[in-house]
Amino acid sequence: MARITRLLVIVSLAAWLAACSTVPPVAGLPATAGVSGASPVVAIKPVLTAPQPALPDASFNPAALSGDAPAMMPADSTPPLELLAGEIPCEFERGGASWYGPRFHGRRTASGERYDMHALTAAHRTLPFGTMVRVRSMVNGHEVDVRITDRGPFSRNRVIDVSRAAAEALGMLGLGVKPVVLLVPESTSAVAEPSSPARKSRRPKRSPRPHAG
Repeated sequence: MARITRLLVIVSLAAWLAACSTVPPVAGLPATAGVSGASPVVAIKPVLTAPQPALPDASFNPAALSGDAPAMMPADSTPPLELLAGEIPCEFERGGASWYGPRFHGRRTASGERYDMHALTAAHRTLPFGTMVRVRSMVNGHEVDVRITDRGPFSRNRVIDVSRAAAEALGMLGLGVKPVVLLVPESTSAVAEPSSPARKSRRPKRSPRPHAG
């Protein structure tokens, strides 16, 4: 009787241990997950990330909406052409430019004005007096707007004589003749080139021979 009782206790203890070692099934997982010797299946939850803020547009300028700053221009756009005397400038002539300064300061020009070497003026052979001319250096790209008040230069390798102030703006004070481009308003028309003064003949006039009587 004692052996039967001991056997029942051992069987009950074994059944209890087997029940403790059994993994209960997890909701949503296959039944094999709780079987001894089978690899448990782990549920992977998706990782949720906060939405990233949109990057601002590089061409957007919020200050332009309030009027505090001008709107940004596209990178491939070119700046607007600067008008000359209220008109579109057109290329008129290319050649050498020279300047004249203190020796002529205060003298009367061909237009009747007194030459002022500190004013932005120039001399040209054919353009009407008062014409605005944009002189652009072909050496450094500097530009200056001058007003025609005189006639000259009279050398064929030069197209304009500018004042000292204009020469300083062009960066040509230390140069003799500088290559430039002349631009004028599109409505400008050149006058006839002034005729050069007639050269006096250096040969003496022959006196008529007296007729033989």
